[in-house]
Amino acid sequence: MHDQPPPACPHSTPQPPAPDLFTWEFATNPYPAYAWLREHAPVHKTTLPSGVEAWLVTRYADARQALADQRLSKNPAHHDEPAHAKGKTGIPGERKAELMTHLLNIDPPDHTRLRRLVSKAFTPRRVAEFAPRVQELTDQLIDTLLDKHSADKGEADLIHEFAFPLPIYAICDLLGVPREDQDDFRDWAGMMIRHGGGPRGGVARSVKKMRGYLAELIHRKRAEPGDDLISGLIRASDHGEHLTENEAAAMAFILLFAGFETTVNLIGNGTYALLTHPEQRAELQRSLAAGHTGLLETGIEELLRFDGPVELATWRFATESLRIGGQDIATGDPVLVVLAAADRDPERFERPDLLDLSRRDNPHLGYGHGIHYCLGAPLARLEGRTALATLLRRLPDLQLAAEPEELRWRGGLIMRGLRTLPVTFTPPGR
Repeated sequence: MHDQPPPACPHSTPQPPAPDLFTWEFATNPYPAYAWLREHAPVHKTTLPSGVEAWLVTRYADARQALADQRLSKNPAHHDEPAHAKGKTGIPGERKAELMTHLLNIDPPDHTRLRRLVSKAFTPRRVAEFAPRVQELTDQLIDTLLDKHSADKGEADLIHEFAFPLPIYAICDLLGVPREDQDDFRDWAGMMIRHGGGPRGGVARSVKKMRGYLAELIHRKRAEPGDDLISGLIRASDHGEHLTENEAAAMAFILLFAGFETTVNLIGNGTYALLTHPEQRAELQRSLAAGHTGLLETGIEELLRFDGPVELATWRFATESLRIGGQDIATGDPVLVVLAAADRDPERFERPDLLDLSRRDNPHLGYGHGIHYCLGAPLARLEGRTALATLLRRLPDLQLAAEPEELRWRGGLIMRGLRTLPVTFTPPGR
């Protein structure tokens, strides 16, 4: 769609036309359009593909302010919602499935209470204890990949065969989903990813199936609790934290939903960036081969900044009139903070369009900022580091098997990720 630039003063130099937003071409490389918005219309009102009008915030300083501004509510009840926009500002199907009471849709004090309960699963200690399981899953998936392609030329889709299943199985383990049920979750999650930018019906059906399963699982965990996140939520509810069954189901749902796709995209986008920046990739391989992990640590942060998994922060709604970046925002207006644009703002990052795995001054917004900072960020970082390091070690000659312009990116509004990532490698023994 085409957005109109702000009106020019009578004697000013005409601005170049505003770029088209939310086209397939834009999805492939949105960064030139975001650069235009940062310069000419840093807080920009646009009509989204769904028909909803929203403000896009693209400069780093404005984005950081907006992410922490408590006048911007996460609760969709604050949306001054026209009839044609009903139900179009959240995850498809979550309203009908009674899954709205999760961390992405609520404000303090409920947000504070629920976040405190679930944050116990993502402490540095708990994540460190989970590291061997993440490594085990990573190696198992690469073993399967090698076995499957041992007789061919070593051609695979790294999204479908590696980046997608790894976080699904990891988050299922954390939640306490039995191993025999995890492939069902993989199917439902796959439907949500495949249709995230297309028909909402497919996503809504998957959400409904997931909701039914979670309700049943909560009942089973209440009878036979374990050392997992869902059992922990139930125990908190039973000990006076007043967690309803809907809240428990919604929390499990959003942890699964937010906890897998962001990591799929981190692994996919990160691998793609390394394959298209061979000097940086070679430097990282040399560092890992020498037993050093420092470049991997800074490298993950740079990959999150350079082409991160979350393009726009989730919805916010003005609870009163306010100003962002000199622009008046009316009560009830939706606001979308464009993390991908903020993290390439030259006012904050030196040479922002350059991938530099050793970058140290890197306070990126890839996982947000403020009280809604991504709860699962430590786990996502662990999975990203483990996946990339293991890929580079076990598939050292990994190469892109398509031209970059041939790749297709999913067209969803919030996330940024590849549909497929075709690669080639030399199977062992060939």
